[in-house]
Amino acid sequence: MKAVMTRVGLFGKYGDRGGRELLQRLYALLEARALEITVEEDTAAALDLAGVTTCPLDRIGETIDLAIVLGGDGTLLGVARTLAPHHVPLIGVNAGRLGFLADVSTDNIGMINHILDGHYQAEERFLLAATIVRDGQTLVERLALNDAVVNKGELARLIEFETYVDGQLVSGSRADGVIIATPTGSTAYAMSAGGPILHPTLAAIVLVPICPQTLSNRPIVVHSGCHIEIVLVSDQSAHVTFDGQSNFGLRNGDRLGVCRSETPLILLHPEGRNHYEVLRQKLHWGRRV
Repeated sequence: MKAVMTRVGLFGKYGDRGGRELLQRLYALLEARALEITVEEDTAAALDLAGVTTCPLDRIGETIDLAIVLGGDGTLLGVARTLAPHHVPLIGVNAGRLGFLADVSTDNIGMINHILDGHYQAEERFLLAATIVRDGQTLVERLALNDAVVNKGELARLIEFETYVDGQLVSGSRADGVIIATPTGSTAYAMSAGGPILHPTLAAIVLVPICPQTLSNRPIVVHSGCHIEIVLVSDQSAHVTFDGQSNFGLRNGDRLGVCRSETPLILLHPEGRNHYEVLRQKLHWGRRV
């Protein structure tokens, strides 16, 4: 039996004043269903919405049963990392470009009614739990839905690093960096760097080198239960980014540990959604002739 969701949170792209009308339409749709609506605080401020109940992003997960995110996949990524520990499912309304995650069209916002009526597909996506350890001390702990990326610094120089999987050395590499991506993130930066597209339900993680010096250094796929570690072994400046939205500088000897998070993200898709149709549409693949 599908859960009844009566407390809904609304989230929008910060600073996108063009989204005000769409957010107001969403608000009116939910209000007509007599739902309890909370607008994320910064969204309400950026869109100049008055007379609505608001809550900060770091607390809103405690007060809602469902999140509706208006924006592109980047907006949804930021909300997802915060709400996943609260087990709040998300619906993405695509006001961005590709929209692999946010797949309700702004031209068909009425589809939200069908989802609220129980006509939806629930899909679990796992996140990455990442830590950065320096001199035996954990400096950073982050979640990522798409990827953790180790990349070179400002200078156009290769960095040197070692890759370990479950404590076993995989390779020593000289490259611009490496992408550690979930199946969700396999259609993001990892795909642009030549990595494979993974079905979102696979229990797998892909490691994709970025412009490696040795051309035989190819992407590899490992089980999502593995522990991955990237160890920086050069003095060149480097950094690690999480979902392309947070950044931390790395030094020689720093260790980035990545594993599957115990807390999944729940996405609600329109009923009848076809993953391969999404790929055909977004990536302009040809249809059967």
